[in-house]
Amino acid sequence: MLTFLRSAAGTWISKLLLILLVVSFVVWGVSAQLVNGTGTNNVITAGDAHVSQQDFRLAYDRQINLYSQQFGTRITREQARSFGIEDQVVAQLVAGALLDQQARTMGLGVSQDRVAALTASDQAFHGPDGQFNRQQFQNVLSQAGMRPQDYLLNREQVALRQQIVEAVSDGMTAPDAFMRAAALYRGEDRTVDYVVLPLSLVDAVEEPSAADLQTYFDQNKAEFAAPEYRKISYVRMEPADIADPNSVSEEQVQSDYGKNKARFTTPERRKIEQLVFGNEAGAQAAVEAIRNGSTFESIVSAQSKTIDDVQLGTLAKTEIADKAIADAAFGLSAGQVSDVVKGNFGSVLVRVTQITPEVVRPMAEVGDQIRRDLALSEANRILLDAHDRFEDARGGGARLAEAAQQLNLRVTTIDAVDRQGRRPDGSVVDDLPASAQMLQQAFETEVGADNPGMQTDAKGYVFFDLDAIAPARDRTLDEVRDQVVENWKDEQAASRLSARAADAQKRLSDGVATLDQIASETAQQKQTKRGLKRDADDVEFGREGVAAVFSVGQGGSKVTPAPQDGTQIVFQVTEISEPVAADAASLGEEQARRFNTGVADDLLDQLVARLQGEYSVQVNRAAIDRALAF
Repeated sequence: MLTFLRSAAGTWISKLLLILLVVSFVVWGVSAQLVNGTGTNNVITAGDAHVSQQDFRLAYDRQINLYSQQFGTRITREQARSFGIEDQVVAQLVAGALLDQQARTMGLGVSQDRVAALTASDQAFHGPDGQFNRQQFQNVLSQAGMRPQDYLLNREQVALRQQIVEAVSDGMTAPDAFMRAAALYRGEDRTVDYVVLPLSLVDAVEEPSAADLQTYFDQNKAEFAAPEYRKISYVRMEPADIADPNSVSEEQVQSDYGKNKARFTTPERRKIEQLVFGNEAGAQAAVEAIRNGSTFESIVSAQSKTIDDVQLGTLAKTEIADKAIADAAFGLSAGQVSDVVKGNFGSVLVRVTQITPEVVRPMAEVGDQIRRDLALSEANRILLDAHDRFEDARGGGARLAEAAQQLNLRVTTIDAVDRQGRRPDGSVVDDLPASAQMLQQAFETEVGADNPGMQTDAKGYVFFDLDAIAPARDRTLDEVRDQVVENWKDEQAASRLSARAADAQKRLSDGVATLDQIASETAQQKQTKRGLKRDADDVEFGREGVAAVFSVGQGGSKVTPAPQDGTQIVFQVTEISEPVAADAASLGEEQARRFNTGVADDLLDQLVARLQGEYSVQVNRAAIDRALAF
């Protein structure tokens, strides 16, 4: 991950982001203290161009933000130093300063009209109508602590740099020969025969000797070390925690029951059948036939339908979309057929075959539920007041347990938990409110410190105290003997299986044995995998295995560990297939764009390298330290 980030930060894509930073930071927001900070020395000088301490700090903070977003947490100054962020920013700003100096040497300029047009196109300054808004322009710059004339000067500077960048790199594309080679490389697929060797092929591993176990433990002591544990006491203040059902009177329960009786009522439901006719005359004739002794079933059969075809369902009145049918159905007795009903879809006859009466749960049955609901509702209303009372008690010097007692809240104690939320026995503390935030704060605070409350997902609060710290330490062999023995045996089994797989692969590569023979000897099945693509994450082989497949030629063989289960795979490449089409189009638009961008980036890198030879570049490390100090 770190290698990828360092590599990405060195590309011209990220360099150009920082070259354009002086304009873009208006959108991100910069404190007035930073923009207007004092400092007499320049951080970077390239010819007559220079980079101030303020500009360096802006670029540095932007890079910090990029890394923090990548890791999902704010990185520290020490971490930034280990990632080489400071040197990256220096290199990027040197490139920008060299372009500024080259623009001066070339006598490049930008008209005021062009600067105005670029400013007007910046969406940060657009109003609700999508057009440039002068008031918005002034507000944004004011929030950033930047004067309009400084912004316009920076806009002009960026436009000058862009002229050079576009002159060097615009329209650059990778050669067709390169694109074809890349397409052949990426589009190639391979077929392999392979045998999976499971751990069951290894005989049971004997118990380790005392010397072997001690040696293994000494070599892997860090693996068995105890992490830092912390003892945490917390008070959860959610509506359910402060709700007091006993404070709800019988009169309140009775009143709520009367007002909300529908909540406890199961409405009457009826099993309804409906027979739709093409016209009213046909429906009326059917009604008369039923009145004269015909059955509803015979009328249904006369229309070439079955009773299942006319089932509407068992429904409450409110569940029937057609009001006319609902009124008719709920006006019938069981077994009764309606008169002609003019429904939304034509003339209808309705029959009710079953009636389930309305059921109202008595107050005695639902009283406790109402009491709890009323108490919870009141708890939601007074939650903020309870929060303030708790904070006031803490502010008055009360410890967590004392403040909790005043509000009749329960204190929960976790005797030992590590940064990952695990106890010493390996079990997970899975009921910790606001767990991620609380653990982070708990491992950043000190014993006795006054820690701020945090909001929970249940729209409440949680407060905690750090009671004790058990520092990380090396465990003794006696403490973890069983785990050490198990790990030693696993390592021995894996090593012996690897040796057996390596021997099988050597016999295969030497022509002494075939995969069929190896499969027979190990009582395993020879399998075939077709269509393996470079850089794929195959289910059986994984990324490492696929890389091994593409590291040998036709007929080549290797051993690779399977992605799971500790098994080993002995394989042989049996076929290599080139793609039918091998050109830029077969690479896809995104990949072709990346290659073209790479060519342009290389040219820009060469330009900057040449400019470094033409103009004197000085980096003031003392000024950098001052820039990072404020």
